[in-house]
Amino acid sequence: MIYLYLMSDSNTFEKKELKKRSENLSDWYTDVVLKSELADYGPAKGTMVIRPYGYAIWEQIQEIFNKWIKAYGVENAYFPLFIPMSLFEKEKDHIKGFSPELAVVTHGGGKKLAEPLVVRPTSETIMYHMYKKWVNSHRDLPILINQWNNVVRWEMRTYLFLRTSEFLWQEGHTAHKDENEAQKMQLQALEWYRKLYEEYLAIPVVVGEKSQTEKFAGAKSTYSVEALMPDGKALQAGTSHNLGTNFSEVFDIAFQAEDGKRNFVWQTSWGLSTRSLGGLFLTHGDDNGLLLPPKIAPIQVVIIPINNDEGINATSQAIKTTLEDKGLRVKLDNRDYQSMGRKINYWELKGVPVRLEIGKKEVESNTITYVRRDTLAKLQINNDSKLGDEIQGILDNVQVSLFERAKSYLANNTRTAETYDEFKEIMKTKRGFIKVYWEESKESEDKIKEETKATPRVKLLGHQKPGKCFLTGKPTQDVWYFAQSY
Repeated sequence: MIYLYLMSDSNTFEKKELKKRSENLSDWYTDVVLKSELADYGPAKGTMVIRPYGYAIWEQIQEIFNKWIKAYGVENAYFPLFIPMSLFEKEKDHIKGFSPELAVVTHGGGKKLAEPLVVRPTSETIMYHMYKKWVNSHRDLPILINQWNNVVRWEMRTYLFLRTSEFLWQEGHTAHKDENEAQKMQLQALEWYRKLYEEYLAIPVVVGEKSQTEKFAGAKSTYSVEALMPDGKALQAGTSHNLGTNFSEVFDIAFQAEDGKRNFVWQTSWGLSTRSLGGLFLTHGDDNGLLLPPKIAPIQVVIIPINNDEGINATSQAIKTTLEDKGLRVKLDNRDYQSMGRKINYWELKGVPVRLEIGKKEVESNTITYVRRDTLAKLQINNDSKLGDEIQGILDNVQVSLFERAKSYLANNTRTAETYDEFKEIMKTKRGFIKVYWEESKESEDKIKEETKATPRVKLLGHQKPGKCFLTGKPTQDVWYFAQSY
């Protein structure tokens, strides 16, 4: 059992036990989210307070993603939280898909509203009402807009970060002159999500298209990146939708083309939420707490002086300055009211990738003792002009190591099934991703879900090799990944 020492308001320490990841992943996850100060429960049922340490990770994602989308020409904007019910009801498939999760305002200012207001579950309707006003000619296209906001979906069962009644996300909404442009945008957003997960969060993903049942309500097609969590369940990690002209016809978003014809715009929407943080925390960790990939960690290096000696403190501060000059995110923990052991437990819990320990021995020998969070190995390096490059190299190695570890887990827990009996046996025992040839139909999808709890996660894009459907035996070229999902 790992013991943590958390400081109370009176500057005394209370001994807390951290549940073991190796014994119960779900209990560990909730425990580590709370005790590492990522989030806390809000006072309203199903809500969550994202604490500064958790929000700092979200800010890292925002910074990375904003660079990519702005380079592509996407601009950030903001649209209202409240949507008139009449707007929301315009697209019938859309309202049908979201109606069970809607929060609706019926009173305001002490009076019953003339028209109820939907609290934003997604922004298609409110944004497209405005797009109609802004689009007249082909010269007004494309519209490439993203917003970072909160949305509300009234969830019955909630789970910190993974499923809450209110969450944060980015939602991109674009309008184009034709389907080719829209399809290019849909694929580009999908690639941004793949890159974010694999190159920054160190989580390998499977990329493909959703089934007709699982696609976004009102979309022509939905693409998704899917991650496999340590409990064998799939996490829908980011989605990109080709909305076709479904919404533009309803909202009359049309333009005069170069040939003089009046055409409806083709649209896309794409989103990534704070659910990504839940996937990050589930994927990387151990019995000591979190294990954050360096590229996304708010603090990449923590420096801990072994005692409050003037020379040790001066050396520690100099090292901090050197590493910050290299562009690293560094924390110097020189609190004199907490023991060395308690500091180590604290920063291991929070998943800081590299810890530096500076004592009298290190000052005298001009060396630094460092500990990698992923291996907990304690090693030494020289404190010289190459220090910044050395630490950056260690961080890069940790990043690669975490990704390779997650890739190995994904490979070992992705299995193929040629028959439905094989499929059911895997779901009954090992779970994980199951790769099959499948001839898509709602009837067979409902049967599989009812009997095994598995759902089609994605169909691989561009697959051409023929095979036989694992359920019917009929010829098909479509390869699908199934899994039980969150």
